[in-house]
Amino acid sequence: MRFMIIVKGTPQEEDAAPSSELIAEMGKFNAELVEAGVLLAGEGLQPSKHGARVRFGQGRQEVLDGPFTEAKELVGGFWILSVKDLAEAVAWARRIPFTQGEVEVRRVSEVSDFVEDDVSREALRVEAELRASGRF
Repeated sequence: MRFMIIVKGTPQEEDAAPSSELIAEMGKFNAELVEAGVLLAGEGLQPSKHGARVRFGQGRQEVLDGPFTEAKELVGGFWILSVKDLAEAVAWARRIPFTQGEVEVRRVSEVSDFVEDDVSREALRVEAELRASGRF
């Protein structure tokens, strides 16, 4: 199973670069994930002032330029792990070398979670082909 560990961000941290000590500790943690064979992806994100949101509703789209002040909605970074279950993902999350903050651990949905009919099966087949091609 794949799980995403989402690093929550705050507006106050937007302009603060991580300390060299934290960067070193994160490097060690990431190396442990790689060594264990569970890390699929992991990145930090630039501050929201360099981004945009696209809001959908009532048949139209609205583009909002950053920065965003809603701290509960900011994402500072992520890891995607391939582990056996939620408990293992949480065990890894508990090892993140943060001294404060919060992360969220959520299972990544697979197309197979939604297979109910021929349309779903076709979507699963197309996704499998895209993944095999390396373009997905």
